[in-house]
Amino acid sequence: MSLSLILPMSAFALAASISPGPVTLVCLSSGSRYPLPRGMIFAAGASWGFIALFLAIGYGLNALLLRHPDLERWLTGAGIAFLLYLSYRLACDNGELGEQNTESAPGFFSGALMQWLNPKAWLASATGIGAYTQGADSSQLWLFAAVYLPICWLSLSTWVAAGAFLSRSVKSAATLRAINRSLAVLLAGSCVFLLIP
Repeated sequence: MSLSLILPMSAFALAASISPGPVTLVCLSSGSRYPLPRGMIFAAGASWGFIALFLAIGYGLNALLLRHPDLERWLTGAGIAFLLYLSYRLACDNGELGEQNTESAPGFFSGALMQWLNPKAWLASATGIGAYTQGADSSQLWLFAAVYLPICWLSLSTWVAAGAFLSRSVKSAATLRAINRSLAVLLAGSCVFLLIP
């Protein structure tokens, strides 16, 4: 495969992965609320979940959803419920940085599931596949997935690291509560985009 294909794939993957969205907000929140390794586990789950979704769409899942709109509506509803649940948990956080309950941190499976319920991930997959692969050539799909995975993980990890930096820089529990509630509102607000046809 030529560099002329890998470079535009990489640029697309970076732009799609690092831009703000529901998953990046949860990465930022995880980095600010929990030890750094916990946030990295979520980022890894979100990265692998995205690649699984990407390959599924590449192999025809998108066509299945077009034939069965009820399934698409169910996924949208599940996505909204999941985002609202995460928003609620974030809004209820007390902002204390002492003993953190790492058991309540979103983990690998939460990250993977969130990508399957994330309309941004569906759109990025379908758009990228349409632009940079040819349907008959599965080697291009696998190349794109191989390029996308490390870029996605590095992008999401950057958001986790930004959250960790934020928590070290801001020591006031009241300020962290305000940040958490602002992120909760943004995360809940992202549900509006799920409702736009």
